[in-house]
Amino acid sequence: MTRTGVIVLLALGAAVLAAGGGLLLAWPQAAIDPADAEQVALGRGVYADHCAACHGAQLEGEADWQTRREDGRMPAPPHDATGHTWHHPDETLFRITKHGIEAFAPPGYQSDMPAFADVLSDTEIRAVLAFIKSTWPEEIRRRHAAIQAQAAR
Repeated sequence: MTRTGVIVLLALGAAVLAAGGGLLLAWPQAAIDPADAEQVALGRGVYADHCAACHGAQLEGEADWQTRREDGRMPAPPHDATGHTWHHPDETLFRITKHGIEAFAPPGYQSDMPAFADVLSDTEIRAVLAFIKSTWPEEIRRRHAAIQAQAAR
């Protein structure tokens, strides 16, 4: 095969990977807006139905959430300002909620956090995140916005 042929094949392969990979890796970047009353109201209900049993009705998380249990798993963390949720950009939070923690955790890490891809729509996941963010104090929202801006670069 000629050098030109190899270059054409590589370019074609890259285009196919980019198109297919984009479908797999793209995340729905619709707004996660804690100021959107309708989105927050939807998220409050979805959170109550699907998240509060582990993360707490007041987003407080499980007791001793930073201490590994005997089974090696970590308790559910809080989603209020005392937890680490706000330390992560929206895309990461969305992906963890939709696909589970495994893609972000070290190999072999086990978690009780289920993937919600087959349970919640993307709209519902964004709404839950908007609800959670709506409960954060202004200072935490500012700090999260800075993290979000850094991730967008």
